Amino acid sequence: MITLYTDDYFMKKALQEAEIAFEKGEIPVGAVIVIDNRVIARTHNLTELLHDVTAHAEMQAITSAANFIGGKYLKDCTLYVTLEPCQMCAGALYWSQISKIVYGATDENRGFKKMGTQLHPKTQVVKGVLEKECADLMKAFFKKRR
Repeated sequence: MITLYTDDYFMKKALQEAEIAFEKGEIPVGAVIVIDNRVIARTHNLTELLHDVTAHAEMQAITSAANFIGGKYLKDCTLYVTLEPCQMCAGALYWSQISKIVYGATDENRGFKKMGTQLHPKTQVVKGVLEKECADLMKAFFKKRR
């Protein structure tokens, strides 16, 4: 039996959000949060639109998912995000107790691993899902800005 709901499937949903951010002039990071193969949060960076440095895709997704669930803990949820979370987002993800984080491109300069930020001990991390597509979108965005 072939399952439709793979990490690639949900990362493509996050990439769609990143493309929306790109079109809006936002750094193209997209995120979705899933529980039981159901997308409960779908968003992208909104830092420029909201004039808010904390309006990263992950932060928006955490808030949306918590509102959907009706509680602050995202146990049994998976975050799919096109770029490795920064330390701010990793800190929020720690407190949310999210079960799994799947990200596309590694952020060599500002990613949570480079910064030494810890996630919740029970959080699983999968990196490199659709990495090339995620990285290519970021490169295209910054090339366009120069």
